Amino acid sequence: MTESTAPVSLRRKPAPGRLAVTGIGNAMLDVISRDSEGVYESLGLVKASMTLIEHHQLETFYNAMGPTVQMSGGSVANSIAGVAALGGTCGYIGKVANDEFGERFTHDLRSMGVELDLAIAGDHEGLTGRCHVFITDDAQRTMATYLGASNQLQSADITDRLIRRSEITYVEGYLFDLAPAKEAVRKVTTLAHEHDSMVALSLSDMFCVDRHRRDFLELVTSDVDVLLGNEDEITSLFQVRSLGAAFDAITELGLLAAVTRGPRGADVVLPDEVVSVPAREVETVVDQNGAGDMFAAGFLYGLALGADPVEAAELGSLCAGEIIKHLGARPEVDLEEMAIEAGLI
Repeated sequence: MTESTAPVSLRRKPAPGRLAVTGIGNAMLDVISRDSEGVYESLGLVKASMTLIEHHQLETFYNAMGPTVQMSGGSVANSIAGVAALGGTCGYIGKVANDEFGERFTHDLRSMGVELDLAIAGDHEGLTGRCHVFITDDAQRTMATYLGASNQLQSADITDRLIRRSEITYVEGYLFDLAPAKEAVRKVTTLAHEHDSMVALSLSDMFCVDRHRRDFLELVTSDVDVLLGNEDEITSLFQVRSLGAAFDAITELGLLAAVTRGPRGADVVLPDEVVSVPAREVETVVDQNGAGDMFAAGFLYGLALGADPVEAAELGSLCAGEIIKHLGARPEVDLEEMAIEAGLI
């Protein structure tokens, strides 16, 4: 395994009217609160995990939280916000309800300059999805998630308005939790390849991989160009015990992959080698929420701008290192300026 120390050198901007990255995912509003009192335990949640909740539980969970920070969320939406913060042109496809939380989600992304193609849920499809995030003093996140309208995305909701203009189309694995959304993903990948847009897939989490391994393997075998996940997700996908065996499987499929490894950085799987890109040194980790999403933002933006994969991962590492310094999955500094000062764009 080789370790990279080369700086990123991004070489080109998308042509006028083009988008660097368009994401499709569960459109969630993140509701984030610090939890020094173990409130999550009183609600029956398991630390550092995600639990799905139903409509009738929303008020209980929301009222139990302390002061909150609210922002557009969902894994891929976080990544798209990161691309926008880097100065990139980008789009987002998802589904919200016609309610207060849907308006907040829409306004938040649109205010960053993200182009939106959002379907509006019918009365029977639930409220806008939201994720209640409890951040404990050790920087772990415990989540109670109401999918609502976000997971009701259907093939009929998908257009090529953004995809046809995108260098990369980024798909969220969590979408596979309902059959209609699976069909929507298949339509997205078909449209992407029709318009010469590279398809990237986020594996989302290990439990998501366990639920949908067959579908994911089918997708990565036939439709995915870039695979993103952490080491647990990657080894689970291929049902192997070691990262080396997973890397062999990725190479055999001809995929480009970036595997995040927390404080150990990320491994970039290339056709003839695996290159290790170190994590950025951070004095204090406050909140790990969004680190993988922000790595994906930098990595995909780098690829869209013509950087080689290792260079793109350097940018991803910078973005991830910034986001874990504070509460929430949005940069608190000018991320584009930070990347320029670091010599990365």
